[in-house]
Amino acid sequence: MSHLSPPAGPATNAQSAASWSDWAGDHTTALIGIPLRIALIVVILLVLRAVAKRAITRVVQRVLEPSAGEERSRPRRPARGAAVLHRDRSRARQRREQRARTIGSVLSSVVTIVLFMVGVAMVLDQVGIALGPLLASAGVVGLAIGFGAQSLVADYLSGLLIMVEDQYGVGDSVDLGEAVGEVEHVGLRLTHVRDLNGGLWHIRNGEILRVRNDSQEWARAVLDVAVAHDANLDTVYRVLEDTGRALREEPDFADVLLEDPAVWGVQSLDADGVLVRLAVRTAPLQQWGVTRELRRRVKEALDDAGVEMPFPRRAVWVRTDTPDGGAEALTR
Repeated sequence: MSHLSPPAGPATNAQSAASWSDWAGDHTTALIGIPLRIALIVVILLVLRAVAKRAITRVVQRVLEPSAGEERSRPRRPARGAAVLHRDRSRARQRREQRARTIGSVLSSVVTIVLFMVGVAMVLDQVGIALGPLLASAGVVGLAIGFGAQSLVADYLSGLLIMVEDQYGVGDSVDLGEAVGEVEHVGLRLTHVRDLNGGLWHIRNGEILRVRNDSQEWARAVLDVAVAHDANLDTVYRVLEDTGRALREEPDFADVLLEDPAVWGVQSLDADGVLVRLAVRTAPLQQWGVTRELRRRVKEALDDAGVEMPFPRRAVWVRTDTPDGGAEALTR
């Protein structure tokens, strides 16, 4: 005996259409509302990222523009003093560009990461995934990574502070402890310094505890001149002052020396002679060349003035025999 299904009639079709309509009405929010909200979140985050990157780019351009403007509009003044308190223009521009672009890149990356994390959290909330367990797990993982990479984080933070505070830059002559020389590269994690012998030092920024920068604002050339004990100090002072004044009046050193060289007086009294100090303020990175030129000219001027340089004094004991068969010691 066969069972035959009743023919589908208008009532059955009506019930099926009603069930599909009810299902679509119940899931309209899931099918249309949630995707629309997710798309809206993505669009808003992309717009915010574009606006933030544009603002960062404008800040970087404003940092770079004054350097070019100064090069075009800064008058060439022969006056001494504050007029020459500036670094080499090409190096200054390179240094400013590096700082601005690096800081801009860091800010753009931070903005992108923050917006991405916010977007992921909002999307997960829309699809109904609980954020509490995820945040707790992320916190544990982040804590473990933080403990393992704390030196790396310290390097990046130190590098960012070095650039923001302008402690040193490319072309500066610095003393970072064992590494002493010229800075060739400044990054967020490493600083490259080329020493006098040509060796390239790679220093982690987190390990830099103190910096001596010889390239900022001004420098000082210090020359210690040793003369004999019987030399006339008034004559020595006059010769040193005249030599320093003549050096500053020359065109090649007019923009290098920021003031007239000054004799600071007797620095020390040694067994071999008297040490007199001569000092002058110079433009950055010019102190060594000025010291060498002053040393040469001072030597020639002291020779012309008849001032003798000191020489080591030694006691010589000479043993001589006396007629009566004894001995005596003579000191020379």
